[in-house]
Amino acid sequence: MSDIVRLLPDSVSNQIAAGEVIQRPASVVKELVENAIDAGSTEITVIIKDSGKSLIQVIDNGSGMSETDARMSFERHATSKISEAGDLYSIKTLGFRGEALASVAAVAQVELKTRKTGQELGTLIRISATSLESQEAAQCPPGSNISVMNLFFNVPARRKFLKKDLTEFNHILEELRRVAMAHENIAFSLYHNNAVIYNLPVSNIRQRIVNIFGKSVNQALIPVKSDTSLVRIGGFVGKPEFAKKSAGEQYFFVNGRFMKHPYFHRAISEAYNKLLPPDSFPSYFIYFEIDPSMIDVNIHPTKTEIKFEDETNIWRILMVVVKETLGKFNVTPSLDFTDVEKIEIPVLKKDAGISAPKIEVDPDYNPFREDKPASSRVSYKSSLEKDNLANWDKLYSGFEKERQTDAEQANKENHDQQEIESFGLPASSTSQVVFQFRNKYIITPVKSGLMIIDQHLAHVRILYDHFLSSLNNNAGNSQMLLYPVTIALNPSDSMLLTEFNSELKSFGFEIENSVESHFIIQGVPADIPDTNVKEVLEKMISNFKDSYFIVNLDDREKLAFSLALSSAIGYGKSLKTEEMNELLGKLFVSSSPNFSPNGKPVISILSMQEIEEKMR
Repeated sequence: MSDIVRLLPDSVSNQIAAGEVIQRPASVVKELVENAIDAGSTEITVIIKDSGKSLIQVIDNGSGMSETDARMSFERHATSKISEAGDLYSIKTLGFRGEALASVAAVAQVELKTRKTGQELGTLIRISATSLESQEAAQCPPGSNISVMNLFFNVPARRKFLKKDLTEFNHILEELRRVAMAHENIAFSLYHNNAVIYNLPVSNIRQRIVNIFGKSVNQALIPVKSDTSLVRIGGFVGKPEFAKKSAGEQYFFVNGRFMKHPYFHRAISEAYNKLLPPDSFPSYFIYFEIDPSMIDVNIHPTKTEIKFEDETNIWRILMVVVKETLGKFNVTPSLDFTDVEKIEIPVLKKDAGISAPKIEVDPDYNPFREDKPASSRVSYKSSLEKDNLANWDKLYSGFEKERQTDAEQANKENHDQQEIESFGLPASSTSQVVFQFRNKYIITPVKSGLMIIDQHLAHVRILYDHFLSSLNNNAGNSQMLLYPVTIALNPSDSMLLTEFNSELKSFGFEIENSVESHFIIQGVPADIPDTNVKEVLEKMISNFKDSYFIVNLDDREKLAFSLALSSAIGYGKSLKTEEMNELLGKLFVSSSPNFSPNGKPVISILSMQEIEEKMR
């Protein structure tokens, strides 16, 4: 019987290794930019075409490589960062495994131009799918210029599973943000399809964050600082009022490296306890500086997960310093004693006599006697109880109704017989008794008990159906603004708005691109009030990015759902009876009134049986 265990060819093993390191175009950007940083670069330019599928080019002014080093850099596990196993526990560089260039070259066509400072000529290398095509001397500036073309050209199955261009480019943006925020002393530039996306000069950390996320984030940042023998913590946290419904602007960095750490995230969540509304996420940009020997960065192929030697104590320090920062900047509630009346505390003199307290007792009091004069009884009724008795009648204010005649009662019973069994709703909800509970739910009696409707999700369902119909029929009604509104967006949001401009026009939006990442809103859908059009559009973009995880909706449906979410009435809004009846009337002509587009229940029935069981 022949042997069956054999070594894989280098081309296959390299593709397997590439599968761990190079998952999408953003992975290539991350690896190449980190190599440029380790080379001591002060300026790094990233050029992208077709969201990285056609071209990823990284140009730096770092130390460059010699002819031999340039060729060796494409070999697996070839690195200048470590020389022995002990070096793994004192790593100060971003790259160290020697897998990046080898993995990239296994699944793409790569061209490298590099020259060391002081040398007259540089080196040009061309590699395709691990195969060296050419190596020659070339004229080039000091540093490195590496181009990765046709990613996954030799792995068509992998290329087929790449997401749409907007999604892939958003991942590239996120990777560059992470690197740029960790190295504010390096200038970064990003170009996509010949358009300037980022131009980040050398700055401090705060200015780098503002340059990336926009000027509006500046007013939300609160500085965090702590220096202990275990760890040094710095950075910024966001004010609670600027918290968002999506977990986006949340970043941890350790020794200049981005990391994900759910355990430390819980420490920050604990510091914000009772300061945020439900389902809200604070922004934070936290930088740790710690002895490299006390962390392990070699536990994950992408090096985004890091193990700390003393996580428990760092968790405590982080939670305390964030909580202290929120209190220091008057974000957390605090007691103010400035207006409290001065309390005199009696001082006991040395020779003062001490006597037992006297208790006054009514010896004639009989709790079972009812004919005792009121003046002879001791009243223990508190002022609170007296107020309660005096205001007892107010409890039912607003509930008084005229008695129904027998004929009216009969009509009501006949009307109840016409209820739609599937929903328990009367066929004509305009005459139904409705009331609002806590400005969140609409409650109405039905034959089977009480129907409870979530007012926000009900309006989302109504608007979603309307917007989707406008999108499919290209029949959105536009309302022109008296004063056009200008909105500034970050690069990724700007791309999204540009890509879906035709769909937004179908909704009723009239939007023009004025200058780079600035848009002028001339008209809005007739269903949206023009007073908050900017807020609605920003929320729509945020909701659309969050809706990527809803698998049962396509992009057009997600866009309609995102706009419905951002423009629907919210919780806490008081509705008139006519408004509630109109909402119910529109809801029950919907194709699916029971559930919102993302599957959340809109309606709940509290049956008579449940009510009677609770009253027993």
